[in-house]
Amino acid sequence: MLPELFLNRMREMLGDEYGEFAESLKQERYHALRLNAVKINRNQKSAAELAVKGLELPFDLLPVEWAENGYYYDRSAQPGRHPYHEAGVYYIQEPSAMAPVPMLEVKPGERVLDLCAAPGGKSTQLAAALMGDGLLICNEINPQRAKILSANIERMGVWNACVTNETPERLSEFFPEYFDKILVDAPCSGEGMFRKNEEACAEWSPENVEMCAARQACILDEAAGLLRRGGRLVYSTCTFSEAENEGNVESFVKRHPEFRVLSMKRLWPHKIKGEGHFAAILLKEGEIAGAYRSMPLNGFEKGISPNELGDLAGFADELLLDKSPFKCKSIPDIADKIRGGIKGDNSVRFIKFGDNLYLIPEEMPSLKGLRVLRAGLHIGMLRRNRLEPAHALALAINPSEVRHVLDLDSSADTIMQYLNGQTFTADGEKGWYLVCVDGFGAGWGKLAGGIMKNHYPKGLRINL
Repeated sequence: MLPELFLNRMREMLGDEYGEFAESLKQERYHALRLNAVKINRNQKSAAELAVKGLELPFDLLPVEWAENGYYYDRSAQPGRHPYHEAGVYYIQEPSAMAPVPMLEVKPGERVLDLCAAPGGKSTQLAAALMGDGLLICNEINPQRAKILSANIERMGVWNACVTNETPERLSEFFPEYFDKILVDAPCSGEGMFRKNEEACAEWSPENVEMCAARQACILDEAAGLLRRGGRLVYSTCTFSEAENEGNVESFVKRHPEFRVLSMKRLWPHKIKGEGHFAAILLKEGEIAGAYRSMPLNGFEKGISPNELGDLAGFADELLLDKSPFKCKSIPDIADKIRGGIKGDNSVRFIKFGDNLYLIPEEMPSLKGLRVLRAGLHIGMLRRNRLEPAHALALAINPSEVRHVLDLDSSADTIMQYLNGQTFTADGEKGWYLVCVDGFGAGWGKLAGGIMKNHYPKGLRINL
């Protein structure tokens, strides 16, 4: 049952369209996923090419018109249960939620902030737009939701992101006018998700709408100081409330006259194949001189010295081919970066968290004083003076760069046994293997005596 006060307000807003709107909320919601443009298989094809080049997929897809690589699927397909999901081949995402990111017009090499990022759908969409080049800061104020965000960044093979668990006020201290693009997908009353989320409907009240609008205004005020002159900000919600949408945008530009509204857009469930959504594009007036780039509060992360890398050279020799027979021109090569760091390339930096080694983007800001869950790409863990490959590396690396690869068929029992944590028999030289599903990296195994020891993380294992 929808709240009567909500329905009365919508009658006033929509007039003659109200009947069509009310009827749409009784219909089955639409289901969609977004193929991962930065996930590469052994044949140098990205997951996004699976659909556009007619390659085989286990279920039928129909394009979402406003989202590159977004596709509708039939509910009966259950893509969340397919091995491709665990390998980061796609992200299951509500179709309307894919609309705000293209409005930000992110380009490779930019500094991008997703200020309210959990669970990570829009963050991984931003990462796909960056194509591994540039810096993505994904922030979430709620600690538990920040962990989910971090896990999704890992699953989708994103290497150039930093996941933080901070307040917007705290970030604005560290990053004054630092970002080229900012997405504020603000927490809201969730009216647009009523047919998807019964909990949002149960929690609705006029008082909650007012509280959300006030909180959103505060978040926007902090975002204003985080954006460089000439930068673009997209503000989005999944609600119908004018107070949370147009009202917040209009009051924001009055408080911040350096901003102007380029456009505002509403997605209505009775007009499109998706839920309710709102988005506004805001431009910060002014220009920056030439190649000027603002500095974060504590400068950039310098990385550890070469003598702190341990046996990274031996790790690379054991895991990676000396030279890949293939190159994917559109996405940075993780293996080449690791080799470059070993040889002293100053543009390649590593940091350590305890016994964990991370490869970080070139312009990673200093993390001192910030609550950080993930900083760049987790390369490996120090175990008995030796590095063991991290699960994140399996999901991000180009399989053609890895010395030993075991490719499993997505329709066979063995891949499900692997994802369940089981060992199995296999032929080949002993050592570490990148276990793939139809050519896409899914995790690590270690072969000895014809038995593949399973190194799929215990916390991710699925029940058969």
